[in-house]
Amino acid sequence: MTETTVPPTRDRKELSMIEIGAKLTVEKTVTPELTAQVAGSGLLPVFGTPFMTAMMENAAAGVLQQYLEEGKGSVGTHLNVSHDAPTPVGMKVWAEAEITAVSENGKMIDFAVKAWDEKGPIGAGTHTRAIITNDRFLSKCNSKLEK
Repeated sequence: MTETTVPPTRDRKELSMIEIGAKLTVEKTVTPELTAQVAGSGLLPVFGTPFMTAMMENAAAGVLQQYLEEGKGSVGTHLNVSHDAPTPVGMKVWAEAEITAVSENGKMIDFAVKAWDEKGPIGAGTHTRAIITNDRFLSKCNSKLEK
């Protein structure tokens, strides 16, 4: 699996607020491991929707992370996308996330997400992420294992 991340254009040290309009694009080449057949989301050996949405989430997490303090992260809370065109194994795909809104309390971030292959658009939608404190989030998650 090939993955390339195009870094944000601004240095995180000069940023103090989350910037509406900030974007990040990630790129992969579709391999047999990235197909609907492998994901179990379909029967055909074409780029799988779960992998497209994961790329969209990865781009969103990446563009947001530059604004977060050490020890902070984000988790996806909502994803509403369409997968509009198939992509064959061997073709490059790109996913882009653009910050479109920040909640009043600064904890929920909305994104426009899009995906393309070498022939044109393949998907689009919206995504929301919540800013979390990594240690606290993991502690709460792992407490589900306690009896």
